[in-house]
Amino acid sequence: MDCKKALEENNGNIDEAKQWLREKGLAASAKRDDRENNQGVVALVIRGNVGAMAKLKCETDFVAGSDAFKAEAEALANLIIDKGVAAVAERQEQLDSLKIVLKENIDLGEVVRIEAAAGNVIDSYLHIQGGRGVNGVLVEMNGANEELAHDVAVHIAFARPKYLTKADVPESVVAAERATLEVVTRNEGKPEQAIAKIVDGRVTGFFKDVCLLEQPYAKDDKQSVASVIGAAKIIRFAQVEIG
Repeated sequence: MDCKKALEENNGNIDEAKQWLREKGLAASAKRDDRENNQGVVALVIRGNVGAMAKLKCETDFVAGSDAFKAEAEALANLIIDKGVAAVAERQEQLDSLKIVLKENIDLGEVVRIEAAAGNVIDSYLHIQGGRGVNGVLVEMNGANEELAHDVAVHIAFARPKYLTKADVPESVVAAERATLEVVTRNEGKPEQAIAKIVDGRVTGFFKDVCLLEQPYAKDDKQSVASVIGAAKIIRFAQVEIG
């Protein structure tokens, strides 16, 4: 019926009718832009020494699991490998078409590209749920084999670190956390002379939560990630997750 109306409105001209349908569809899509879209898919691709991830967001897991939606996320990830993250703008027309056809608030989320330096290894982990990627990790390491890099990627997916080392945590973040912990400690009625030491211990615990090298290793929490990788080095990592 939409096609029939489009042809009637445009005197049977097929090209003009197509454009009319597209404009009407995009106008309807714009009205959905304020709807929550915390579902979606993470596509992850590694080719040679380059890895890429693309997060494509939508409203429902039904749409997220559809073949067309997953194929678009995969196409975006491959485009990022070939041309870089800015190249995703080249697929705006395809994204607009998805919005029209699937009738949801569809949007591009985080995009990541990691090109490993010569001699380094890049590996990944992608957690699949309901037939779609929902939690992707890329990691670049030096002095490691693919198995170790993969194990580190699996750990990152589980532990969700925000920083690589303690030195990477901004001073403002540490100061804010310390202030919060001091208030919590005082509210617990701890002795004044013990507060500084207790807060120092809790700040150490904070670093173990948010810093990859400080975290207890997921497969053996008696060891830290730093002790597990030994002489190897984690150069960088990225995590992209649905929700």
